[in-house]
Amino acid sequence: MKYKSVFDIIGPIMIGPSSSHTAGAARIGRVARSLFNREPKWAKVSFYGSFAQTYRGHGTDVAIIGGLLDYDTFDERIIDSIQLAKKNGMEIEFIKEEAIPNHPNTARVKIGDDHGELELVGISIGGGKIEITELDGFELRLSGNHPAILIVHNDKYGTIANVSNILAKYLINIGHMEVARKEVGKQALMTIEVDENIDHSVLAELEKLENIIRVKKIVD
Repeated sequence: MKYKSVFDIIGPIMIGPSSSHTAGAARIGRVARSLFNREPKWAKVSFYGSFAQTYRGHGTDVAIIGGLLDYDTFDERIIDSIQLAKKNGMEIEFIKEEAIPNHPNTARVKIGDDHGELELVGISIGGGKIEITELDGFELRLSGNHPAILIVHNDKYGTIANVSNILAKYLINIGHMEVARKEVGKQALMTIEVDENIDHSVLAELEKLENIIRVKKIVD
């Protein structure tokens, strides 16, 4: 893996002993919160690999919950995040999984409330950087380090081109883009990382396109 700067090695400004186990975990939780767009009423977090072995000692548990509360990596409230979440009425369950993951620092986060649920798998790849590898059953690769939009759509001809045309119209540059689908002709997930935050008016225009089911934004 190549690092662009010394900060990629030592990690971000953070609370906790480990950029991988603490800062990365907080970012995984915060991406889940961003996608869910509200504080969940319950959270079930499964830890795999080294996360499962050391999550208490390295603060991975409080970091994940801190992210779900929308705390940044340097927020001192992360230390007390579990107590603060429970005070808000959040039910929390941690599960130590025995399965061997593809990456040692892997967490599956399932959250929800009376209005819906969300499930994602995230890995902490070092220096506080993360990748989201699964979202509600769709395989993807999302870094969480750039503004991004996730578009659930019908797997129909021309849908990707229509989305790209709107982004081009507003001079929005695409840094990374991929599409995942569970079955040909059914629902698909478009993941687009861009160079700048996208205005809500652009998201509204995307939502009006034919075959678009849902549009979600992640802000860096």
